[in-house]
Amino acid sequence: MTTYFSRGLRAGVAAIAVLAATPALAGEAVDAAAGDAAADDAAGYGDDIVVLGQGEARQVQEIGAADIALEVSGISPLKAIDKLPGVNFQSADPLGAYEWSSRISIRGFSQNQLGFTLDGIPLGDMSYGNHNGLHISRAIISENVGRVEVAQGAGSLAASSSSNLGGTIEFFSREPAEQLGIDVAGTWGSDENKRVFARLDSGEIVPGGPRLSLSYAWQDADKWKGDGAQRQDQVNARIVQPVGDGQVFAFVNYSNRRENDYQDLSAEMIGRLGYKWDNFAKNWDYAVLIASIYQNQNARAAYNAGIANGTIPAGTPFVAPYAGVGETFPLLIKTVDDAYYDASGLRKDWLAGVGLDVPFNDYWSMKLQGYYHGNDGRGLWYTPYVVTPGGAPITIRTTEYEIERYGIVASSSVTLGANTVEIGMWYEDNDFNQARRFYGLADTRGAPSRGSLTFPKNPLATQWEFDFNTQTLQYHVRDTLDLGALRLNAGWKGLRVTNKATPIVSGGLASGRTEAKDWFLPQAGLLYRLNDDNELFASYTQNMRAFESSATGGPFATTQAGFDALDLKPETSTTYELGFRTKSRVFQGVIAGYYVDFKDRIIAFANGSGIQGNPAILSNVGDVRSWGIEAAGTFNVTPELSLFASYAYNDSEYRDDVVNAAGTVIVATAGKTVVNSPKHLAKGEITWDNDHLFARIGANYTSKRYYSYLNDAAVGGFVIVDASIGYRLNEKISIQANATNLFDKAYVSTIGTNGFANSGDSQTLLAGAPQQFFVTLKAGF
Repeated sequence: MTTYFSRGLRAGVAAIAVLAATPALAGEAVDAAAGDAAADDAAGYGDDIVVLGQGEARQVQEIGAADIALEVSGISPLKAIDKLPGVNFQSADPLGAYEWSSRISIRGFSQNQLGFTLDGIPLGDMSYGNHNGLHISRAIISENVGRVEVAQGAGSLAASSSSNLGGTIEFFSREPAEQLGIDVAGTWGSDENKRVFARLDSGEIVPGGPRLSLSYAWQDADKWKGDGAQRQDQVNARIVQPVGDGQVFAFVNYSNRRENDYQDLSAEMIGRLGYKWDNFAKNWDYAVLIASIYQNQNARAAYNAGIANGTIPAGTPFVAPYAGVGETFPLLIKTVDDAYYDASGLRKDWLAGVGLDVPFNDYWSMKLQGYYHGNDGRGLWYTPYVVTPGGAPITIRTTEYEIERYGIVASSSVTLGANTVEIGMWYEDNDFNQARRFYGLADTRGAPSRGSLTFPKNPLATQWEFDFNTQTLQYHVRDTLDLGALRLNAGWKGLRVTNKATPIVSGGLASGRTEAKDWFLPQAGLLYRLNDDNELFASYTQNMRAFESSATGGPFATTQAGFDALDLKPETSTTYELGFRTKSRVFQGVIAGYYVDFKDRIIAFANGSGIQGNPAILSNVGDVRSWGIEAAGTFNVTPELSLFASYAYNDSEYRDDVVNAAGTVIVATAGKTVVNSPKHLAKGEITWDNDHLFARIGANYTSKRYYSYLNDAAVGGFVIVDASIGYRLNEKISIQANATNLFDKAYVSTIGTNGFANSGDSQTLLAGAPQQFFVTLKAGF
C-alpha cells in the first residue's frame, strides 16, 4: 500500500518537475537514506551540490559552492538561487550585483519582507537604502560562499531577522581549508569586465592549531549602456581554532563598492527612446542645456501665474534665468526626467565577528558570537531640480548613510531522549544617521566640477538629517521530538523592536518613536517518513515585521502629519505549508502547497519622480492573501547528464481597499494582484559533467508583473537563457566560458526602483542586460 502510494506521488512530482535540467541534485539525505547514498556514490551519482530539503519539516532548498562556481565569476548568490521554486530575482546587470536594481521576492513578498543572514549574523532587509544591514554582495566575496539555504515560507526560528514575513535566505561561508593552498581566478568579459580573485588557506599552522583563510577580489566593468563603471574591492579574512569537536572563530570582511547607475525608465520612455536609453554622461554640456531649459520653463510658468493673479505688474518683461537658452526641449526629450547627467551608489563596509561553536558532550552544545558592522554610504543624483547659486543649473543630491551596529547571537541545545530542546537569543543596537544634502557644481564646460565615484565634500545645503536608533531583542524556544518515522517540532519566538527618530534637520519629515512587539510567535512542523525515500511534511508559522528606521522607507518616510495619522500596526503573516519529497538513485523531487494570510500590509505610494525625493504616501491596505504551489525535481539521466526543472504558481492579492479616516475609498486595491508578484515562474537546466568537460544551459521564464496598485500598468513575461562551458585540465586548473542572456532578449528586469504608483505608467523600470560573454581561468596550488 505504502509502496504503491509513494510510487504514485513520485510519478506526479516527476511529471511536473522534469521540464528541463540542472547539476546533479541529491544532497544531504536523512540518516535513514545513508545506505542508498553510499550505493549512489558507488554508481557514480554522488557529489551532488543542490539539496531539496530532505529531512526538513518545511519547504527549504540549498545550493552549494560547486553550483555557484558554474555561474559567472563574481555573480551574486541571489542570482544563483533564482532557479529555486518560488524565487524571483531580477537585476539590470549580468552579475546580479548592481544594488539599485537588485530585487528578490518570494511568494509575493518583497525583499524588505524577507530575512537574510550570513553565518547567523543579520544582514537586515538588504534594501538599497541600507538602514539595518548590508547587501550580500558586499558582506562576502561570492567565491567564499559555501552554501545558501532558502526557506520559502517558514524560516528557522533561530534566524536573526526582524523582517522575515515571507521567508529566509541564509548564507554560510567556506571554512578555512585543512591543507595549505592558494586559489586564483581571472575573468574577462563583455563591456571591459575584469575581475581577479585570490585566496590563501594556511592549513593547520601548527598541528591541532588555528587555520586561516585570506581572500581578495577586485572587479572593474563598464556599464553595458551609457557611460560609467561598476567597481568593487573586497577583503575577507577568517580564522578558526578547533576546540575538541567544536571551534572558536573570528572574521573580518571589508568592501569598497562604487557603481554608476542606469537611468530608470517607464514603458512610454522605452517605446519612445528604446531599451538602451541612459543618462547623459559624459555629455555634460547637453545635461546643462536640458537643465537650463527646465529652469527657464519654471521661470516662465511663475511669470505667467504672477501676471494672471496680479502679483506681477502687467507689462513687466519676462527675464529668463538662463539667457540665450530656449524653453523647448530638443527632439525626443519630453521632460527633464527623461535623463539626468549621472547617478551612482557608493558604499564602504566593515563586517566583523568572533564566536564559538562547541559541543560540551553528546547531549549539550552551545553557539555564541558577537558582531560589528560599520557602513559609510552615499547615493548620488545630478539633479536639475536644484540649481547651484552662481553656478550650474544642476547640483549633486545625495542620500547619505552611516551605520554603527553591534549585536550578539547565542543558542544552546540539549538532547533528552527523543527530545532536542533549543533556546536562543539575538540582541542588536543599531545607530543609523541618514541625511539628504546638496553639493554645488561650478558652471564649467566639458565636464562637471565633481565626479560621481568619490564621496563629495562641503555641501551647500542639508534638506534633512536624522539620527535613528533601533534596539532589537529576539528569543526563541524550540523542541524537536523524533519518533522514528515521525518527527515533530514546535516552538515560538518573541520579538521586540524599538525605533527612535531624532531630527537634526527635520525638513518636514516625521520623527518620534515606534515599537513592534510580540512575545509569542509560534511555529510548528511535522515530518512523516513513508519509507527511506519518501516523506510528507507540513508546517505552520507566524511572523511579524518590525518598522523601518529610515527617512526613505517605513513610517518615518512621510510627513509628521502623515505619520501621526497612520494606522501603525506591524505587518504580520501566518503561513501554512504541506508537501511531499521523494528521492531515489536517479530522481529527487519536491511538491508543496502553501497559504499565507498577511495582515496590516503597509504600502508606499510614489509621489513624483524619484529624484525629487518627495515624501511617500503611506497607507495600511489591510489584508493580503497568497496561495500557490511549488515543484522542483532533478533527473540524473547518467552520472554525467542531469536534468532539472522547477515551477511555481503564486496568487497574491490585496483583500482591502485603501480608505481614509472617514471610510472613504482612496484607492480601490481590493482584489488586485500584489505588485511585482508574477503568477508563474518556471526554470530548467541541462548539465553535463564528466570531470573534465562540463557544460550547462538554463532557461528562466517569468510571467507578467504589475507595477501599479490598480493593475493598469504591467510588464510582459519573458524567457532568459544562460549557458556555460568549461574544461578542467586537472583538479586545480580549469577554463570556463559563460554567456548570460544568450539569445539577446530585450526585456524589463527590475520594476519598482522608484516605488509603485496608484495607477498608470511611471518611471520605475530598468532594462535587463543584453547578451554578455565571460571567460574565467582558475588555478590552484
